[in-house]
Amino acid sequence: MFVPKKTSLWLFSVIAPLLFSTWLHAAEEPAKLPATNAKAIGYVMKTEGDAAVIVDGKAQPATVGMPVFVGSSIKTGANGSLGVTLEDNTLMSFGPNSQLSFDAFVYEPSAQDLKLSAKITHGTLNYISGVIAKLKPEAVEINTPTGTIGVRGTHFLVKVDG
Repeated sequence: MFVPKKTSLWLFSVIAPLLFSTWLHAAEEPAKLPATNAKAIGYVMKTEGDAAVIVDGKAQPATVGMPVFVGSSIKTGANGSLGVTLEDNTLMSFGPNSQLSFDAFVYEPSAQDLKLSAKITHGTLNYISGVIAKLKPEAVEINTPTGTIGVRGTHFLVKVDG
């Protein structure tokens, strides 16, 4: 098949930039994933207003389905709220002006290796226990600037002024 030189040049000038931009996009590292190959411990299930997930020191606007990791933080602004479901079905809902960091999370129930540790520095947290708290309540702790909450029940609400 013979393609005129003008047509070949036109096709090349259209297709080459598309291929190059696709290659560049594929080479970009996803901004919302940590630099390590860490496993997600949960996912954002609901977000409203100003809410972000901070991973490796970089804040990303929270979106439904966004993963959270050990070492990441949740932050909401004055008009923000956010809901997270962890791997063990723990539900955490954050109100306006909240910040919480996930310090530890281990969920291997068959090995009885369970742990959830987080720190809320300010704002509100509505917590509903998942499997970790049901199987090993002493393995769950939520730290605040003034104390530590040991989870022995299934539901609590905490407010930290700051």
